[in-house]
Amino acid sequence: MIFRDAREDDLPYVISLLADDQLGAKREQLGDPAYKLALARIDADPSTRFIVAEEDGVVVACMQLSIRPGIARRGVVRAQLESMRVLGSQRRQGIGEAMVQEAMRLARDAGCGLMELTSDLARKDAHRFWERQGFKPTHVGMKLAL
Repeated sequence: MIFRDAREDDLPYVISLLADDQLGAKREQLGDPAYKLALARIDADPSTRFIVAEEDGVVVACMQLSIRPGIARRGVVRAQLESMRVLGSQRRQGIGEAMVQEAMRLARDAGCGLMELTSDLARKDAHRFWERQGFKPTHVGMKLAL
């Protein structure tokens, strides 16, 4: 399995991964040109990467990693992990754990002292996964649609 930055031709696979559950099915729309613009914005931002895991030429997982400097906690640099998904047929084979390890490696290499993520309250299986990876539910996350 290799990890690499997503390319435009990966977008159909990435969108399929993001849409492969009850929540994503309502939010994602294959063929929407907004995804190309979003990937271009990510590619233009040196603090953010959208990474895919490829196995035998097939995209089997994805994640977004953003590095953010801060003032709090004595200026700790934070890594924000988002949009991590593993192909349904490939789950429970260690791909998710490998993705988290890669994200942690990249974050440490960038000087981060903290990794954060949010997970929808409805995703109970995901919460168990994150806790197995060492994440702790220490805060309440909130969102506001603009």
